[in-house]
Amino acid sequence: MGLYLRHILITPFVIITFMLSGCAERIHIYEGLEGPSAATPLQDPVYGGTEQFDRGEPSRLAVLITEDDSHWLALATGLKTIGIPFRMTRDVDEAVSHEMVMIYPKLTGRNLTVKELGALRAFTQKGGTLIGTNILGGGMFDVFGFEAISESKSRHGLSFQPGFSETAGFREKGLSSIKIGSATDTAANPGTNSYNDPVNPPLALYENGEAAIVRNDYGDGRAYALGVDLGQLLSKGYNRRQVDIAEHYANHYHPVLDAGLIFLKQIYQSQSKPIATLGTVPDGKSLSFILSYDIDFSESLRNTIPYAKHLNEENISGTYFIQTKYIRDFNDKIFMDDQAGEIIKALEYYGAEIASHSVAHSNNMWDFEIGTGTESYPDYRPFVETATRTTGASLMGELRVSKFLLDHFSAGQKVESFRPGFLSNPSQLPQVLAATGYKYSSSSTANVSLTHYPFQLSYDREFQAFTPVFEIPITIEDELDGPMIDRLDEAIDVARKIAKINGVYVVLIHTDEVDSRLDFQKAIIEEVKPYAWMGSMRQFGDWWAARNDVSVDLIKLGRGEYQIRLEAPKPIQGLTIELNGDFQVTETSLPIERSGESGRDIYLADLSETQSITLKAR
Repeated sequence: MGLYLRHILITPFVIITFMLSGCAERIHIYEGLEGPSAATPLQDPVYGGTEQFDRGEPSRLAVLITEDDSHWLALATGLKTIGIPFRMTRDVDEAVSHEMVMIYPKLTGRNLTVKELGALRAFTQKGGTLIGTNILGGGMFDVFGFEAISESKSRHGLSFQPGFSETAGFREKGLSSIKIGSATDTAANPGTNSYNDPVNPPLALYENGEAAIVRNDYGDGRAYALGVDLGQLLSKGYNRRQVDIAEHYANHYHPVLDAGLIFLKQIYQSQSKPIATLGTVPDGKSLSFILSYDIDFSESLRNTIPYAKHLNEENISGTYFIQTKYIRDFNDKIFMDDQAGEIIKALEYYGAEIASHSVAHSNNMWDFEIGTGTESYPDYRPFVETATRTTGASLMGELRVSKFLLDHFSAGQKVESFRPGFLSNPSQLPQVLAATGYKYSSSSTANVSLTHYPFQLSYDREFQAFTPVFEIPITIEDELDGPMIDRLDEAIDVARKIAKINGVYVVLIHTDEVDSRLDFQKAIIEEVKPYAWMGSMRQFGDWWAARNDVSVDLIKLGRGEYQIRLEAPKPIQGLTIELNGDFQVTETSLPIERSGESGRDIYLADLSETQSITLKAR
């Protein structure tokens, strides 16, 4: 291996000479290499319905679905992302057997019967917590503490007010003010409701000063009225359908969806009994940090080596999105050639994750047909004619053929992560990723997706059916706003802000040159090292996918004792169980550590199958 690396690093002219001679080639053919041979079938969507979430103990948040035609799947995605245990049901009696109920997407006098409305009123009066979205009728205004409502699509800003337990820490975390719509294109905005003449000061206001979220103590319980459809807002961000909400394309802190989810989490954690939620960062750290590289230029593949070598010295694995460019066209000359396989193996030697950056790296991948699922090398020949026109290309071809070639040249790992060229991101991409064997996508920026957390992708980006693919959005990139090293301070500031909400921070570097971007890499690693988990897209994605399947229930045992029951279908390492108070662990078969700033959380080095932890208030 040492001689092999010296060949790459000491005699780069060999590669350059080959590439220059390849400029005359139209296509590079690897003798005897063809594939993939098996066809890729595109699976139909599986519409699971809310029943897929209809399980769990009364400790879970019960989401009472009042209308099927709503964004309940996006809401479920957000709740799983932020780590709130929940159950979805259409049965009011089942819902009120829980200690906290969220009505979604609206409450009217038509979608619930008089008896059901009475059950919700009695539930709150007897001490339950009720969270209502869009309270439009049903004679429940007094429960939620307001006199009338006002509907509008012109509202575009939301400010969480200080001084409430539900908004504690929002100012320090940069969550106080978020944009929820467009100030000019109001037709694209989600509808909102304001609650007039509230009994108590509102927890959140719209930009015009009207009440967006109100709270009321009713009997022994408490009721919250939300004027914003959080599920609809989540769907806009997750599906890249926001209009004029994203204030920047990349490189900034923009926690629109995160603020809403953290608000719900703080309501859920406000109960006096033990409450357990799932942490969002591996190994008890504050930030998930991923370095990724786009290799889409003729010199880029060779230039990856110094970046990878530095990561290896830091004991970090990065993710290298490699364009398998074997056709000379408008974009560039061929660089997926006879030397490319050796460089890929060198990257693996340094611990790299090899990932796909497509075949053609086309700016108009948005418009590609899905394809036949039989596309194979060398017959698949996409040709970029201009910046806006590509012929002979398909989504299946881009994903199938690039994965086949990278799998062939790697030393054993299988490609599981994908990023399209120019982040050209069609709505059919999630199901095609799933069909072709990818698990993780990094195809959008965090600012455009309105979130600094990963999320599960849906079929056709419509949030009616899940795919098994997770999106891990990009935070910082190297092409906007000048050289990365000149904006290091701003990038550090963004990292610190995201760490306060325990989010994910993905850096995108083009290895066109070995320049100040490597200096940026070294500097940002030194900054985040004390508080960040650092690894590849695959490493983080595997952890996140396992976490996504973990279920948490809390059962009252008596004598002031509670049992946390955990189910982990896939083994997971380094998971934090967040607690809402100071509780003593009295019994468990798990090796645990106390973690978090207060030392109240429980850190699990290993979790698998069904385990339990017994707690008692100190």
